[in-house]
Amino acid sequence: MSDKYKYKLGLALSGGGVKGFAHAGALKAMEEYGLRPDVISGTSAGAIVGSMYAAGLTPDKIKDLFHERYINNFLEFTLPKAGLFGTADFIKFLRENLPVNSFEDLRIPLHVVATDFDNGKSVVFSSGELSTRVMASSCVPVFFKPIEIEGIHYVDGGLFRNFPVSVIREDCEKVIGINVSPLLKDKFSNSILGVAERTYHFVFRANAQLEKKYCDILVEVEEAMQFKAYDLNKLDTIFNLGYNAMKDALEKKPEALL
Repeated sequence: MSDKYKYKLGLALSGGGVKGFAHAGALKAMEEYGLRPDVISGTSAGAIVGSMYAAGLTPDKIKDLFHERYINNFLEFTLPKAGLFGTADFIKFLRENLPVNSFEDLRIPLHVVATDFDNGKSVVFSSGELSTRVMASSCVPVFFKPIEIEGIHYVDGGLFRNFPVSVIREDCEKVIGINVSPLLKDKFSNSILGVAERTYHFVFRANAQLEKKYCDILVEVEEAMQFKAYDLNKLDTIFNLGYNAMKDALEKKPEALL
């Protein structure tokens, strides 16, 4: 590795709701090729999977933690003041299942992207208490109440940077990016939540387009787009889609990592 770079291989994981579990499948394929990231950046679902992997959980263990669990196990319905759902149950789930409490104790350095909702800007967390900051990265406005950290309210990092490749690009010799929210003309539900979800998808996917050029290997899990953002009963299928997409990408472009 050149002295110019801090890390040899970086991994950037996009947001995408339950489609983010394609990241876990992709990580399993990477391991089979002997590839382990030296640093990870993640937004929303990418932050969740990235934090678990960086903490030492295997891809299969990450899948098993959510297997047979439906979104109602985690979502705490609240009166619609700041959001339809609370976040306490999911933060508790993270704290109980992440083997570490802080960024500093992770096995792999991690950068979690969130949005400072008070000041309207993208922020990157890489130190401090872990679970609350990962949840902040995942708080889609309207769906979830903003997370308050040290007097600032945070929401989903995808509003500005759903595919955080540029966060680690300058520090890495090579970067693999996994985007589980490619820009496709998928069908949508005409319900209030369906329209809100599609609106955010357009925002998230549009800002991700700018980040693709920074990848040495870009993996886009297009088939996962057929599933709704919180469709946890499709977890195994989504995991396998990520696994197969990463295998295909590595077989087609192995020279990109030399």
